[in-house]
Amino acid sequence: MGRSLRLRLFTIILAPLVVIAVIAGVWRMNEARQTAQDLYDNSLLITGLAVSRDVALADGDLISPETEALLADTAGGLVRYHVYAPDGVFVTGYAVPPVPTEADTVQDEAYAFYDAVYKGRDVRVLRLKYVTQIDGFSGTFTVTLWQDQAVRQGFVTALGYRALALISVLVLTAALMVWFGVNVGLKPLLDLEDAISRRNPEDLSPIRRRVPIETRGIVERLNRLFGQVSQSMEAQSAFISDASHQLRNPIAGVRALGEAILTARSLDAAKARAGDLVTAAERASDLAENLMTLERARAAQVDATRPVDVAQLLRSTIADFEGRAARMQVRLTLRGAQDQMVVRLDSTMVQEAIKNLIDNALLHGGPGLSAVDVTLAADHEVRITVADDGQGVPPGDFPKILARFGQADPSDGSGLGLSIAEVVANRHGGALTLDAVTAGFSASMRLPRDAQRPIA
Repeated sequence: MGRSLRLRLFTIILAPLVVIAVIAGVWRMNEARQTAQDLYDNSLLITGLAVSRDVALADGDLISPETEALLADTAGGLVRYHVYAPDGVFVTGYAVPPVPTEADTVQDEAYAFYDAVYKGRDVRVLRLKYVTQIDGFSGTFTVTLWQDQAVRQGFVTALGYRALALISVLVLTAALMVWFGVNVGLKPLLDLEDAISRRNPEDLSPIRRRVPIETRGIVERLNRLFGQVSQSMEAQSAFISDASHQLRNPIAGVRALGEAILTARSLDAAKARAGDLVTAAERASDLAENLMTLERARAAQVDATRPVDVAQLLRSTIADFEGRAARMQVRLTLRGAQDQMVVRLDSTMVQEAIKNLIDNALLHGGPGLSAVDVTLAADHEVRITVADDGQGVPPGDFPKILARFGQADPSDGSGLGLSIAEVVANRHGGALTLDAVTAGFSASMRLPRDAQRPIA
């Protein structure tokens, strides 16, 4: 399933920012709790000192208006207090102060903070101890102050909401900037897509517009693909043109012979012309078959993954020509194929190539042809050589006979045998070489000995 590149880039860039924002939010909430704790504890301590001062000055009978104001609204919430004498006698304030839970421990220090429960509500407590004399009692007096935890929790929540709002605005701003940047950064790709979409389907010329460095590789590969498709289309067009041109004469001959049979004056004449018709039809069929073989060798995918015994492949191929060679009184010999030789190649294509090389030797060897030798040899590569002692071909005509439908001299052949062998060799990563021997002609198909990736 396809994914938007724009969305992918947006997610990759923004995701770390969101993670950082979450971490910052958690850290800010912890800081807010600690800040609230310190602020409210300090407010309780200040209020406790004011209460202890007033109690000492008024012998426990009076709290100053300033201290009353602190008790009524210390950091935004009511503060309750309790004072008792060294002997545990209640002095002033609320009668029953909250006590620490069992898990809490209040040290015997000048002051200490702890959490407790007062009438079912969570409170923060300050216990303050100081030495003074009140109404004849001298010793350590204890002042206890407490405030509802909801007050400081509200403060923490307010700080958290403000921090969350600020972080959200920053993340949203970053998201907008990233989205804008991604769209601007992808604009060359979108322009390239638009330019390609506006092309005529037949326009396979290279893309020459300027593109970012990161996309040059894609454009270069696309241009190579355009070139390969263009070459393939040109080759196919040439194949169709050549095929129609080469098949025109045989088809015309078959038609003419067919008409001649219809107009024959005697049965013997019709039979003779029928024989000529069969021969012409066979030549047209061979030509069509060779054309299809060449096209398959040129365009089909080479399956050079299976190990093939080349020696056995040659023995079975030569067996198909033994009867024809015997009728022509030509000695057909296989050399070097006694031992097994396993190579990874496309057996069907290679066999077609060998057949065409042997057929080429038998067809073009001339009247003096007496022997065709097929030799298998191998070192760093496999060489399959088909040599004859016929009339031969001058080296200057080699390019001509390698071309499609090319022949050194007019004959009944299609002119495609060597072309097929060359294409098959090239598709396997090898080559076809021609040699003008002392007497005759030699064609060698060289194939890689080790398995190689076939040429697509």
